[in-house]
Amino acid sequence: MTTINCEEGRMRSPEAQLKKPSGAGFFSSVGVSELAAMMRSGLITPADLVNIALQEAHRWQPSINAFVSFDENGAYAAAARARTELASGIDRGPLHGIPVAVKDVIDVRGMPTTAGSRHRKDHLARENAECVERLVQAGAIIIGKTTTHEFANGPTGDRSATGPTRNPHDTDHMAGGSSSGSAAAVAAGIIPLALGTDTGGSARIPAACCGVVGLKPTHGALPTGGMVPLSPTLDTIGLLARTAADCLLLWTALRGTQTVALPPGIGWIKSNSIYPTQPSVTSTVRDMIDDFLTGEAEVLEAGDLRETYRIIQGSEAYAQHTELMSGAPELYDPEVLARLRSGGEILGWEYVKAIKLRHSARQSIQPLLRRYGLLALPTIPLAPPKLSSRTEIINGSSVETRKALLSLTSPWSVLGLPAISIPAGTTEGLPIGLQLVGPPGAESQLLRVAAQIEETQHPTKGN
Repeated sequence: MTTINCEEGRMRSPEAQLKKPSGAGFFSSVGVSELAAMMRSGLITPADLVNIALQEAHRWQPSINAFVSFDENGAYAAAARARTELASGIDRGPLHGIPVAVKDVIDVRGMPTTAGSRHRKDHLARENAECVERLVQAGAIIIGKTTTHEFANGPTGDRSATGPTRNPHDTDHMAGGSSSGSAAAVAAGIIPLALGTDTGGSARIPAACCGVVGLKPTHGALPTGGMVPLSPTLDTIGLLARTAADCLLLWTALRGTQTVALPPGIGWIKSNSIYPTQPSVTSTVRDMIDDFLTGEAEVLEAGDLRETYRIIQGSEAYAQHTELMSGAPELYDPEVLARLRSGGEILGWEYVKAIKLRHSARQSIQPLLRRYGLLALPTIPLAPPKLSSRTEIINGSSVETRKALLSLTSPWSVLGLPAISIPAGTTEGLPIGLQLVGPPGAESQLLRVAAQIEETQHPTKGN
């Protein structure tokens, strides 16, 4: 196993290290199904794919800082097993022999789980997290752990013990967070698939910023055992992929195929009714989805849901970190520590009231979901901000970067609904995302509809 030193990201020379590699990696142009077919026909081996992934990871690492550690020996050993199994007729499915990466808040046996924090720099996982074990059983090969905003507690992806994660499209801009490294690695073509997490948008926000697909499943649909918790009643495993078709293969390997009855149609939600949104974002995303829309919808509790998210997430994150904050506060990034401490200012009655509002909002959203099978809106209300930006201007007004990034994703986290972000073109030369939201258990349908929408934009893209 080789591990990137946790202090290395702090000592890089920006002038020397941040030159963007020319050309996206191999996996940016070939789908998982195609890779699986190539392996089974003998055109390529699992070891070849691992070698490509590791080469690309090291090529991109100095400029985007997407990885924390690699398990090169383990990956090549897994590749040898995959080749032997496939040759002997043991086929674990389309992920068999495919290289993947895992966010560094999720345990992989024998690898560090630092959660982007100096508090955990010596932590080694003894067992695989439950979701990782499902990947292993599906034959996927884990090449390494990806960067995260410290303790997954931030949507910007630029506060970590190993330094900020940078956007592969423009390294002056943030990759989004907190699953920053997973999204950046997929966007750069280093790997085709990655695991992240999503508490308030941590898979969808970086997916939008980096121009890839990010899925937040229904709360509780995937086990979170072996994951460093942030806000347990909101935490989910997140999925990152190059396309919706690839993401569906990953979802199926983790969960299987579920189908719920959905009415036809997609309702458009005016994002300005939730949070101020750049006109260029609204028009670009609306143009992408327009042919699929069957009406317009409104979520009356959206503002309340954003505040509900702040209270629930803040209270639960504070509870998770009280001992560490009192014992060694200096080991936190100052901004992360301040946000955690702010959760301690939330009163008990406010938390109880927020839980009650979440329950009533889940009931009130049902008629809207019964009218429209899916809901659509932008994933983020602005172009990916510059690295370390903490205020942005939207529609002439100053807004907090963190609040803006979370504004259109966190309501669905509070409701526990599945939601996906898919690439929706660019604004200001940087990626933005279309977000689709469905009823509980509708992940497979969300991904299939997303794949249909992608196909209209890129008829030859995919598997």
